[in-house]
Parts: sequence; structure tokens; C-alpha cells
Amino acid sequence: MEEMNLKNYAYIGDAVWELFIREKTVRITNNAQKLHKITTAKVKASYQAELLHKLDYFLTNEEQELSRRGRNLPIPVGRRQIQSEYRQATAFEVLIGWWYLNERERYHEILKKIEQELEF
Repeated sequence: MEEMNLKNYAYIGDAVWELFIREKTVRITNNAQKLHKITTAKVKASYQAELLHKLDYFLTNEEQELSRRGRNLPIPVGRRQIQSEYRQATAFEVLIGWWYLNERERYHEILKKIEQELEF
């Protein structure tokens, strides 16, 4: 299942997720302030943690294991005040990165599910 380090999947997942959100936001406004406000609301740890929770029922056993391992990655010291949210967000980013690199069809399937949750 794992071809690279989980931190690398999270790193890719972070970039892919932000690009996905930016692609959505540029279609709704040209205002730079609004773009930034909407984007930051959708890429913050608390939002990603919430999405992971909503997707949990939809994950395969393999994906749930990947998520669990992503939650257990060491976190930066500065983030400890929101440790639980940050761990959930990291798990979300691991999954996004893994799907993007290894299972593109599943990635698109998950994004369709997520789009049903997005509120702009």
C-alpha cells in the first residue's frame, strides 16, 4: 500500500487540496480578499478534520488504516494546542496525497463526495 513516507503523502495532499479549493474559489469571485478568506477557511486544520470525520464511513479498511497511521505521525511543537485537529488534518492530507498519486479514480470519487459538503 505505501510506496513512500506518509509525511510525503501529507505534503503532496496539502498542495493538491489547496489547488482543488483554489480552483473552486476562482470560479466564484475575482476579489482577492474574498478568494483568500474562502480558501483559508477550507484549507485550515479544523475544516480538514471535519471532512475526514464525514468521510470515515466511506473509507475502505485499507484507507482507514492509512488514516490511522497518518494521525499518529509526529506533529510540530507549535501545533500542540490544537493537536487533535492537526492530527486529523494530517490524516486527511495523507489520504488525499495517496489517492492522488496511487488511485486517481478513487481520488475523483472522493472529491465528488466532498463537493457535496462544500459551502461557498
